Amino acid sequence: MSKEDIIESGLREKLAGRRRQEWRKALRQEVSGRIRLQIPRHKMPEQPPARRIANFLEVNLGYSLDIAREEARRCLDCGEPGCVSGCPVAIDIPTFIKYVEAGEIDLALSTIRETNCLPAICGRVCPQEVQCEKNCNLVKAGKEPVAIGHLERFAADYVRQQEEPVTVSTCGQARSEKIAVIGSGPAGLTVAADLAHLGHQVTVFEGLHLPGGVLTYGIPEFRLPRFILNQEIKLISDLGVEIKTNFLVGRTATLSDLSQAGYRAFFVGTGAGLPSFMAIPGENLAGVCSANEYLTRVNLMKAARFPEYDTPVPVVKKAAVIGGGNVAMDAVRTALRLGATKASIYYRRSRIEMPARVEEVKHAEEEGIEFNFLTVPVRYLGNDKGRLTGMVLQRLTLGEPDASGRRRPVPIPGSEFEVEAELAVVAIGQSPNPLLIRQVEGLQLGRWGNVEVDPSTMATSLEGIYAGGDAVRGGATVILAMGDGRKAARAIDQWLRRC
Repeated sequence: MSKEDIIESGLREKLAGRRRQEWRKALRQEVSGRIRLQIPRHKMPEQPPARRIANFLEVNLGYSLDIAREEARRCLDCGEPGCVSGCPVAIDIPTFIKYVEAGEIDLALSTIRETNCLPAICGRVCPQEVQCEKNCNLVKAGKEPVAIGHLERFAADYVRQQEEPVTVSTCGQARSEKIAVIGSGPAGLTVAADLAHLGHQVTVFEGLHLPGGVLTYGIPEFRLPRFILNQEIKLISDLGVEIKTNFLVGRTATLSDLSQAGYRAFFVGTGAGLPSFMAIPGENLAGVCSANEYLTRVNLMKAARFPEYDTPVPVVKKAAVIGGGNVAMDAVRTALRLGATKASIYYRRSRIEMPARVEEVKHAEEEGIEFNFLTVPVRYLGNDKGRLTGMVLQRLTLGEPDASGRRRPVPIPGSEFEVEAELAVVAIGQSPNPLLIRQVEGLQLGRWGNVEVDPSTMATSLEGIYAGGDAVRGGATVILAMGDGRKAARAIDQWLRRC
């Protein structure tokens, strides 16, 4: 029986009465492993570079149903799938991919949502190439991995675009305990969703006027459209999670105030909102700013649409971004879309050591971004009006490895040179937001101001208080923050049941 015959004869009914292993075996027998190895990875359709640099529309356009099913056919349905072990939230990747292959996309999405409440987001921004896809067994066979991230995005988008509204699974038996989640970034949203599924009353407190944390203020629309983010957040609200914006815990109310209001447990997911600078001359010039400020103005405060929205942002011809991570890529590509005729990256290590996703670097290069490696600014230059006009930079070479295992950049004497720049965006990292965590007496902090936790439960040094995401890790990925949220939710539920 062909795959088409299986589907036409009512695959849903067969799946309902047959163990997953049986129908997966049927699909596996239909398309042999040898044939699967011969199917090439399907490229994600994209906006052409010349067109996309003039808009903030999403670069990646998504798979069609036919392409998604063909890509899903590449999955070997391994007996020991490495992809699952590489996923911080432990999605049942082989099962959801087999559902895509069978054309049962709603079941694929339901499988993903068993452990991931933000599939449309993760499918777009997670570094699958160093997590699930890195462990795909096709790589061991010398082939490109299954496009797991693209398929996750496809499943979420396809179901959302159907006439039937996206639904979420029901929650467990209602419990009386109230839980406060502080911060509505990926860690906070995940812990809130998981606790709601377990029947708890959850309130998320967000200091800004829109929820989403770094998903809202840090990631440009050309990577994560706002309507996608809003839809995912709405599904979490539909679970019964209350989200209070413009509520800055530590100012609007303290943890003690919330405790007196009846909240039994707390999750701190306040992110890493404290930017790092280089402490070099000229940093106080107008035109030098952090990537946090720059992207927040554009993404959250709609500065790209000034004066329709009254938040200004520098619109320049020559923009420089210092750094080599995803935030740096987002900033430099944003500057390009805002009218810069020359947008450049300056990174102190070599290309191979850049922490940015390969896809983001590729997109930046296609768009005409200039990359300068082994180069670092040592002084900013300005005019008599206090505005940035340029930078003095120094060439570097790679020396011995440092504590991170990467070779340490070493200055080359006499290699200084000048470049013109009207905007310099510093994207060299950030530290946890100190507003709340430094107010809580007895909360143990690490060397860099991060909250210290038990990594197995995300419990802090104070009973009933848990933490995760960038407040613990510093700047990290969305999916790692979500993994923290999942662990914390389980631990909070178990702690409340013991009390």
